[in-house]
Amino acid sequence: MSSSNHFDAVVIGGGPGGLTAAAHLAGRGLTVALVEDRLVGGECHYWACNPTKALIRPIEVLELARAVPGVREILGSDGVDVEAVFAKRDVIIDHLQDHDMVAALTEAGIEVLHGRGRLDGERTVVVVDAEGGERRLHAERAVILATGTRPLLPDVDGLTSASPWTNRDLATMTRVPGRTIVLGGGVVGVECATILSGLGSAVTLVVRGSTLLRGSEPFAGARVARALRDRGVDIRFATQLTSVERDARGGICASTGDSLVEADEILVATGRSVNTEDLALETIGLPGEGFVAVDDHLTAIGVDGEWLYAIGDTTGRALLSHVSQYHAGIVADVVAARAEGILQNGSESMARDTGRLAQVIFTSPQVVEVGLTEAAAREAGFTVTTRTATYPGELGQLLILRDGFDAEGKLVIDADRDTLLGATFVGPDVADLVQAATVAVVGEVPLSVLRHVIAPHPSLSQIWNPLVTGG
Repeated sequence: MSSSNHFDAVVIGGGPGGLTAAAHLAGRGLTVALVEDRLVGGECHYWACNPTKALIRPIEVLELARAVPGVREILGSDGVDVEAVFAKRDVIIDHLQDHDMVAALTEAGIEVLHGRGRLDGERTVVVVDAEGGERRLHAERAVILATGTRPLLPDVDGLTSASPWTNRDLATMTRVPGRTIVLGGGVVGVECATILSGLGSAVTLVVRGSTLLRGSEPFAGARVARALRDRGVDIRFATQLTSVERDARGGICASTGDSLVEADEILVATGRSVNTEDLALETIGLPGEGFVAVDDHLTAIGVDGEWLYAIGDTTGRALLSHVSQYHAGIVADVVAARAEGILQNGSESMARDTGRLAQVIFTSPQVVEVGLTEAAAREAGFTVTTRTATYPGELGQLLILRDGFDAEGKLVIDADRDTLLGATFVGPDVADLVQAATVAVVGEVPLSVLRHVIAPHPSLSQIWNPLVTGG
């Protein structure tokens, strides 16, 4: 740990990407300061990925149990034990405390500063703590921006004053609203609708467009919509809120222009806003807000000297925590190599995330997406063929020991090279298939090879068989 205000690297932002970058750099012997103005661990750990998966897992397990003969007969009619679900969630998010995480970082030689960090010219970071005290840090090698994003509230009359929920409120809720309006049909919106309805809330999902999961393969959004409706969610497509009001009893009254929707809470899931407006980027000649443009070494474009980097959500390349951790590994390699004067321009030290990213949408059914959709591939100029399959029909008696197994898969193929450009699966537990799909897409494995990858019977991996063999 540095005994002064001079460090090899200063990382602003203590989410998954910032933590990973700091740990990798410290592991290479560099002195590192990590600056975080909230809880070290970030959005993913406390208010997004981890707690929401803790909330949805009991719902998935109960639905599976109800579909398995010999198990469903011993179940009661009640849903999950909500208090027990919340208790497990609280353990996973460390009861909104970061003491242990800070202690582990300190043990690894990283100096953790709680406060708001901002740039003040080249290689200088000013940290302002909660009491207003300032500390000026000098970064000899690198400043890494990993400040992430926050929920974006749309411009709807009365919405802000109605104190709407966001993903943060859902993730840390201590009660389940009897009725909830969820605003937004993207990934966060459908995951929140799945959780709330699974825990017993009557959900109205308000969607501006005509489909869910607009950037996904169309069948994915359609299947998720069908499943949500099956569990009682009222989906209102082509609908926009014109005003929101919280009444004297604390309830919500939302107007769509021609109708009113009443609820106990309204949850907004309509996008994210990047946390860069307080970084004082203008002191180094960059725009004062918005995403920070980077090259494939994740070095900020428009800043001389190769000292400023950005990773994860801050770059706008992909708003996914696993991408921020991937970026963190890349940027740590780049910073360390530049410090040693040995940086190579080969692919190992460059981010290769364009068109190859993997994502799991934790609805019920789950959605797995890797690489490009058919529409995106055609727009990019590829010569495309596709293969689709539905299950269990195209596998005959697929031995998935549950009733009502219903899934669908699609491959997007580069016809010129016979390699995968993308893959989408929708169905129970298809998250287990994501890494195989990612390896196939990133590794550019030819279909002529994939057809000889023999999936063991009986397993969920057999979903691949009719897709890769073409029959």
